[in-house]
Amino acid sequence: MTTHRSVCPLDCPDACGLLLEVNDGRVTGVRGDPEHPYTRGFICAKMRHYGQLIHSPERILTPLKRNGPKGSGLFTPISWEEALETIAGRWGELMARYGPEAILPYSYAGVMGLLQRNAGHPFFHRLGAAELQRTICSPAAEAGWQQVLGATWGSDPETIVDADLIIIWGMDPAATSIHLMSLAQQARRKGNSLIVIDAYRTRTAALADEVVLVRPGSDAALALGLMQVLVAEDLVDKDFIAAHVTGYEELCRVLPPYSPDRVAELTGVPAATIINLARAYGRARAPFIRIGHGFSRHRQGGLAVRLIASLPALVGAYGKPGGGAFQSSGSGSAVRLEAVTRPDLRQRPVRAINMVQLGRALTGSLEPPIMSLYVYHGNPATVAPEQNRVLAGLRREDLFTVVHERFLTDTALYADIILPATFSVEQEDLYRSYGHFYLQRTRAILLPPGEARSNWQTFCLLARALGFAEDIFRRSEAEMVDALLQGVDLTPEELEALAAGRPVKLKPAPGFATPSGKVELMNPAAGLPAYRLPDDDGLAERYPFYLLTAPAHFALNSNFGQLAELREREGGPRVLVNPDDCRQRGLVEGALAEVYNQRGSCLLKVQASSEVPPGVVVALGVWWYQHSPGGRNINSVIGDDLTDLGGGSTFYDHRVAIRPL
Repeated sequence: MTTHRSVCPLDCPDACGLLLEVNDGRVTGVRGDPEHPYTRGFICAKMRHYGQLIHSPERILTPLKRNGPKGSGLFTPISWEEALETIAGRWGELMARYGPEAILPYSYAGVMGLLQRNAGHPFFHRLGAAELQRTICSPAAEAGWQQVLGATWGSDPETIVDADLIIIWGMDPAATSIHLMSLAQQARRKGNSLIVIDAYRTRTAALADEVVLVRPGSDAALALGLMQVLVAEDLVDKDFIAAHVTGYEELCRVLPPYSPDRVAELTGVPAATIINLARAYGRARAPFIRIGHGFSRHRQGGLAVRLIASLPALVGAYGKPGGGAFQSSGSGSAVRLEAVTRPDLRQRPVRAINMVQLGRALTGSLEPPIMSLYVYHGNPATVAPEQNRVLAGLRREDLFTVVHERFLTDTALYADIILPATFSVEQEDLYRSYGHFYLQRTRAILLPPGEARSNWQTFCLLARALGFAEDIFRRSEAEMVDALLQGVDLTPEELEALAAGRPVKLKPAPGFATPSGKVELMNPAAGLPAYRLPDDDGLAERYPFYLLTAPAHFALNSNFGQLAELREREGGPRVLVNPDDCRQRGLVEGALAEVYNQRGSCLLKVQASSEVPPGVVVALGVWWYQHSPGGRNINSVIGDDLTDLGGGSTFYDHRVAIRPL
């Protein structure tokens, strides 16, 4: 047996350091690396099953060509040579008739390595394909943060242990960032307080000193209410504001309408709770706010993050050890991705397609139409909103779809050509966490099974099939990782540590990375902040429940949907409903119910839960529709409207009705 260092490649802020035990070419054990300074030797329950995925008998090991109706899952094995000739030939025909913008790539966060995740960018830039705006997750949160703090990384999450008041706002780290939760519990053991602000009582809420439940979508109003109390009661740090903040006076003129009583009406949070929370925050020595992504997926999600990121500036927390706020360390990357993405290979501007609105792009009246879709490390049939429209697009016989995958996912079922893909342990990469400040390099520790190829290897093969002469498409994975590391502020000792697979902590630039060099409460381009009551166009009467689409504990987006054991542990597709709502609607614990609205419907198992407020339902996880009763998941009722900033998804901003089956 040999033991190898690696990194969890999945879309999680923790980017855990791993130790993989290998016996006779198989991963026989996956555990945390105790020498990783942030993740410190423990990992989530999901990742312990990684070896089962790698060696699953259901893996795709050869290229496949469709020989039945789209969606049927009927394929015939073919060679890589035939697959590449077919793709190059079809794309040549489509480009001659429609132009290269008729081809659309689709990818997101199936792998988080900086090389493999971005491997398609130089190829599609060179091809002249339509540009995919990758906005499904966090662009509203990033845009809201940047309006106040620019490219500032935020407070180091490792310092949370020194905070005397921790607020986790719109995040469930007990399920999605377990190492942050561990640090928060260390702070609690010192006698410090943990407050959770969310729309229902999550796993994290059960571990907090106080839980503040806010009406879905009203987080911006709560932030304005807290600001109003801080300013009215003179709980602000005037010295810090004078030295490090711009726009304070303009902000103060906005706040008077947001009294505790008014904000209580808007948010459902009692006025006394708003006052007490503001006082606790203003009087804390070093308060820390961990800003989640959940509430940013509302129509006013960018505004909410902008306001919450402003709170530490009012009390001077950004200048105190242990204090401040953190949203994502990806806001200020130390690695120049252009070494991989190569935007200079674009020969002319191309149209942009927002991935949130994939269904519209595939079924609408674009000119030229989207005639080919290339999907890699993504599963849009499962995860994209407006699922019914997306599936209608994937069923188009004239849409030439190529999917680079490891399993027959919901999306792969609609492919014309499937190319076999590798796992992280079968390729080289470089990982930059968005939840802490560490960088780590990984090597291939297993040979790919069958004819599986990595993203980078596959795009190099496609480039050659299309006759691209650029040198980048002849470089190895190791050479590309070396290129990513050029220009990073690292010592020779740190480069040596990276080469050995050990994590290295990156160093954020001092100060605030904004045009003024200060926290900008009133960014001129953003205007004055104002919370607007949502216009539901009468939907509340027809669809009386707010729908929250929360993460599952034993899955990560659509990852691990392949494993029956984890599907069973998660409990199957289910919806949490308040017991009073269950009684009023005739919903029976454990029975299927139909969740529906004007877009569609799906069937979910009812779980009565007093952790969910009346009038709110919570659907846990993004289930493959292959594993969902009725053949549809929760995204059949999710629309593709965009957020106020960043063009992000509004997964948490929908209303539904629910009835017994």
